[in-house]
Order: sequence, then C-alpha cells, then structure tokens
Amino acid sequence: MQGSVARTMTVSAFVSPDHIRSLFAQAMSQMYRAEVPLYGDLIDLVAAINARVLEDQPDLAAQLERNDERARLDQERHGAIRVGTAAELATLRRLFAVMGMYPVGYYDLSVAGVPVHSTAFRPIEAAALSANPFRVFTSLLRLELIDDASLREQAARILERRQIFTARALQLIEQCEREGGLEPRQAEQFVAEALETFRWHSDATVSLPTYHALHDTHRLIADVVSFRGPHINHLTPRTLDIDAAQQAMVERGMVAKAVIEGPPRRACPILLRQTSFKALEETVHFPDNGEGATGTHTARFGEIEQRGLALTPKGRALYDALLSQAREADGAGNSGSDYPQRLEAAFTSFPDDHDTLRREGLGYFRYALTDAGRKDIAAVGDLPAEALIAAGLAIADPIVYEDFLPVSAAGIFQSNLGGTEQRAYSAHSNRDAFEQALGAPVHDEFAIYERLQRQSLDALRTY
Repeated sequence: MQGSVARTMTVSAFVSPDHIRSLFAQAMSQMYRAEVPLYGDLIDLVAAINARVLEDQPDLAAQLERNDERARLDQERHGAIRVGTAAELATLRRLFAVMGMYPVGYYDLSVAGVPVHSTAFRPIEAAALSANPFRVFTSLLRLELIDDASLREQAARILERRQIFTARALQLIEQCEREGGLEPRQAEQFVAEALETFRWHSDATVSLPTYHALHDTHRLIADVVSFRGPHINHLTPRTLDIDAAQQAMVERGMVAKAVIEGPPRRACPILLRQTSFKALEETVHFPDNGEGATGTHTARFGEIEQRGLALTPKGRALYDALLSQAREADGAGNSGSDYPQRLEAAFTSFPDDHDTLRREGLGYFRYALTDAGRKDIAAVGDLPAEALIAAGLAIADPIVYEDFLPVSAAGIFQSNLGGTEQRAYSAHSNRDAFEQALGAPVHDEFAIYERLQRQSLDALRTY
C-alpha cells in the first residue's frame, strides 16, 4: 500500500511533457536571439504583422480563438537541425520524446540535390498542439551520397568521434524513460543540458583544408561534419501574412529570399509557405598545425512561415501535380522572374473556398456545434455534418498543417547554401534506412489529421 502511494505521489510530481517542451522552446528562442540578433528583428516584424491582420480580419481572429490557436500564435516556432550519424538521430528521438515530440513524416531532400533525409519531431495530439506546437525539422546526412570514397570515410571517422549530448542530458533521458517523467527541478536541468546540443560553436573540429574539401563537395556536408554538434540553423515564427512579411524584410534591409516557397497567395491558405533572409557569414576558428587558422562558415539564417489548411491525400496529390506543372513550365523550375505568375496560373485549378475544399474532400476540418446547435441538441440528432452546417447548427474550421514540404525545405536550404551546389543526388528516397537509423517508424501525418477530424465529428454527437 505504501509503495502504491509513493508511486502515485511521484507520478503527480512529474512535469508534463508539454510544459518541458514550452520551457525548451522558450530557452531555444532566447539562445538563438542572442546568437543571431536578426532573428529578434524577425520576431518583432511578425508580431506587428500578425496584430494588424487580426485587427483587419475579425473572422480569422474568431476562428483562431475557437480552435485554441490564438494563444499559440505568439509562441509558435519551428527549428531545424542536421545530424551526421544514426546514433545521433536515435538519441535525438529519445530526447524529443521527453518533451512529447514524435517523428512525423519522411522527407527525401536528395530529390533537390541536398544529401539528407529528414523527419519532423512534433506533438501529435490536439491538446498538446494547443499547448505548444514547437517542431524541429531534423535531417540525417547521407554519407553514401558522397562520391569520393576517401572523403566519405574521413567524414564518417570524424562523426564517430564526437559526442553531441552532455552526460547529464543522457542521464535525464534514461531517468525519464525509466521512471515515466521528470520532476520540476530535473525538467529545468534537462532543458539546460539539452540546449547545449543545439548551441553554436565557432571552433571547428576539422582542419581548414578538410573543411574546404567537405565544403567543395557540398556546403551542407561541411556544416554537419565540421563542428561539435548540430547547431540550430534557424528558428521560424509563424505569420498570418507572409507576403507582407517578405515586403517588410526587404524594407528593413534584410537580404530576403527572392521567391516564397510553397503555394501561391490564396484567399484560403493551404499547407505551408516559407521565406527567409540569407544565411550569415560567421567567423570560424580551425585547429591547423597547432596554431589555428581563421575562416568563415555560412549556414544559419532567419525564416518566416505561414501555415494553412492540412490537405487530404486527394488534396495533396492535386497540389503536387499543380506545383510540378508550374515548376516544369519551360524547364525553369522556381527560377525566373515569371515564376510567381506561373504558380498562380497553375493553381487556378485548386478550389479557393473552404466549403468547396471540404465538400470535395481536399482538406481536413475541425467540426464543432454552434451556439444554436448546443441549444437544440435534439435537432442535431444523427444529421450528417454537411446538413448540420447548412442548418447553422455546426461549423467547420480548417485544421492547421503542422508539417513540412520537401520541395520547399530543399528550396530554403539551397537558397542559403549558394547557387552552385551539385544536383547529382536525385531520387534516392530510402525511408526504410531512415527509420532503421531512427530506431522507430515515423508517424503518418495523414492519419494524424484524419484522427483529429474524426474526433471533432464524434464530439458533435457527445456534447
């Protein structure tokens, strides 16, 4: 009996993973703001734009309030890191699990000449997403895509020698797995120790000639292999108007990306649109000849995103087809001054009102009873959702897309790696190898959105 009471008291003393995730996201944001001051400028810029949009669009403001998205907007961030080995990736999976973040989706960026494949660690339940939707897009370097066998083996040896986690962080991960959680003081320790994995280090672990050899193969390879750990390479606030954000970046003198990645501007935003300012050139010290040498490294940048409706497989297939149509016109990809016009022209075939998107099964929606529906439960009965909406008894709001787009992610990477990267890695998807390195299967994003939609439909009958 006493043992049972002790276990209950211990469990009740644990901090929720959502709280640990919030602590970590806040600490990460503060650290990156100190390391990259322009990131602070992005936060201020986005906050001003969001305030203006919410004032100008009261219906959107009400929708965000209904779905517990207004409070999360100001704290919403995603980050991105790149690791070098399967062991590093597997341990990151365990580290993120402490914070209630799980691998969702598989992304093959080799299709755009970037030698990595990736997943996104994020919360997956509605309540956890409302509490804090922090995500980390995590990429694993694919050494097998380096053609130079000698350089490939050298990079592997360098990566095998490093330890990117502190001893205390590993202890706290094991303790959380063993006991089922962390107490407040331990949670604070965990956040502080985990943060060290993502911190920037200006001292390289390789000589300048080795760095140049890696860099000449691909800048991203040099970024992953040459340092003590997978420094966070960007953090991303969420805006409600990315076109206004892009314009504001230019007006503030930031070297903004020429093209916004993702779908064109629409009345009903879908999926994800992203832009960024160009990566910073930062001084790096190399351990050459016992005396050291100084060079520069370009990897870390600032990014802004706008999130829209999560699409169903049917909607995503249409999106991919129209995006390919726009990019393949005249073989120009997303380059050329006419790309925005090509993109808009292609997407005239994609419905741009929520009623059509919902009725045609192109997107996922969250259903809820209106005030009239709650007052007249008898009228709700077994009526189908569309009938309830037509009668004013229910409403359907878009479910926010929480994930990423491989073409867009590669476009962001490429814009910050320079325009001369090789393109010899196309079509090397290998989800099985990635999941083996991860130590677990990735979650299916479509299944998650389908579950969220189904839960809201079921709730209509149980009010």
